[in-house]
Amino acid sequence: MVEFEDARLEDRAALERADPLLRRLAGAGARIRVEAGAAAQPIATLRAEVADQGRPRAVIAVGTEARLVRSLLEPVCPVPMMAWPGSTLPGWVGPLDLVVVLAAHGGEQALVRAAHEAVRRGSRLLVTAPAGSAVVDAAGSRATAVLPTTTSDPLAAVAVVAAALHQLEMGPPVDLEGVATALDRVAEECSPFVDLSTNPAKDLALALADAQPLVWGGSVLAARASRRVAEALRAASGRPALAADADALLPLLVGTEPRDPFADPFDQTVTDRRPALLLLDDGHGNELVTIARRHLEGAAEVADVRVCKVATDHGDPLQRYAVLHQKGLFAAGYLAVGLDRFDERWLGT
Repeated sequence: MVEFEDARLEDRAALERADPLLRRLAGAGARIRVEAGAAAQPIATLRAEVADQGRPRAVIAVGTEARLVRSLLEPVCPVPMMAWPGSTLPGWVGPLDLVVVLAAHGGEQALVRAAHEAVRRGSRLLVTAPAGSAVVDAAGSRATAVLPTTTSDPLAAVAVVAAALHQLEMGPPVDLEGVATALDRVAEECSPFVDLSTNPAKDLALALADAQPLVWGGSVLAARASRRVAEALRAASGRPALAADADALLPLLVGTEPRDPFADPFDQTVTDRRPALLLLDDGHGNELVTIARRHLEGAAEVADVRVCKVATDHGDPLQRYAVLHQKGLFAAGYLAVGLDRFDERWLGT
């Protein structure tokens, strides 16, 4: 098994092999701007729908990152809102409801069926998918608003959907340019041309190089980001990485034996990998979140478990999520570089 080598993080050849991934991560802000520009006109016309049709009875989101949409809307949405995992809509969905379909690629058969079902029931639809795709075709009706996409970027699709839902008075304000600028800033900080000593993503990859990450986010949005970051870390390393609530992570930390200061660091197997606690903080947790964080940090200190933090407290909810998510993806990318595990599957991240 290939071991992590921090020298690869500064090696030109290794970074060139990872260029497709790192370049795509660096272009996240640009993709937000592309999708925002394409969806600007459809979004601008949505305000009139509120006056003509009023608010929907409920909002049901299906597809890629539906749970992220729910996390963004729940604090302010004036009607019930849910993320639905299946291709068959709940039995109660009908003409009074708004179905939001997020199809990053446009050909997902489950989403084609969901869109067709929503049309059959007479529901209002808000669809984000490539123009002319199977999902857009299935969603065709007078009650459908389409936000055309071109980048196949789930986060960019969520951004334009969130902006559209704000126009429909269902969600919070979204500063799309602010989100794009924040992602540009992350790309600059985490650029492969930035030295390990000042690059937060490379530093985090190094901290997780020989560990099994336990990822925790306290707020709803940070918890959502923690799931995506854990997925990326698993793909990067081929090792377990767990994102969970504090109650699930605490027993793992408490059960970890303190580090033996006399142990031979070169006489360890893969099964000896110690956990590392990765905390994602968007600066908007309540008192319960603060207490949970203290418990996790206390248990980690007792067990001599490394604690890493990714934090931001600037911007609107989507901006904070995007920063946490993107910093985690960059760290996972550099973890893959250090392990020399890069392959084309990373492009789907």
